[in-house]
Amino acid sequence: MTKDAFEVIPAVDLKDGEVVQLVQGERGTETGYGDPVTAATRWVDAGAETLHLVDLDGAFEGERGNADAIDAILDAVDVPVQLGGGIRTDEDALELLDTGVDRVILGTAALEEPELVERVSATNPDGLLVSLDAKGGEVVVSGWTEGTGLDPAAAAGRYEDLGAAGILFTDVDVEGQKAGVRTGTVEEIVEAVDIPVIASGGVASIEDIAALKDVGATAVVVGTALYEGAFTLEAAKHAVE
Repeated sequence: MTKDAFEVIPAVDLKDGEVVQLVQGERGTETGYGDPVTAATRWVDAGAETLHLVDLDGAFEGERGNADAIDAILDAVDVPVQLGGGIRTDEDALELLDTGVDRVILGTAALEEPELVERVSATNPDGLLVSLDAKGGEVVVSGWTEGTGLDPAAAAGRYEDLGAAGILFTDVDVEGQKAGVRTGTVEEIVEAVDIPVIASGGVASIEDIAALKDVGATAVVVGTALYEGAFTLEAAKHAVE
């Protein structure tokens, strides 16, 4: 992934082997969207150049779940896949990179053990994204349930120095609500680092996607708006070409 071309990346979030979308990351708010392979191939057929997979069970429980669904998606598609949720160790990350995941996403593990980012990036310089999820202006971890007191832009600079290939920033306060994006923190992170910044959370319209591109994001992850038909992936891609 480079900073030269903007991407619209469909989300395939997995819980109990099914595609779901949550509101503000809270358990019990999920809406189901069916079979993971069906969803993944639908987006690839519609022109997705990358897929964003999240193992929600892994994010909440601290260890990976949904391995069968993830493997089935990897077998079914031929575009790059980035995966987060429950990846806590070097072994987890390296195993996934060896078995077909193009980029692993570290969130809680990166906050708890920054050296993990450095170690994995040393052997896979393009293979690791750090996920910084913010709620109420601070980075949160453990499935968005625990505050850290960290400023997202300052944290992004720290992980760039440790070798992260990019930053995935999620605005939890607007995640899954289809009420529109907030670009302020995204812009602050973009200004703080020289690596790609992928934005997520709150996308409700093509105008939201354009706004994130305008403040310098390299890509946007879109979930609920695509699944609910607010716009098509084709239309979104065309609007930011």
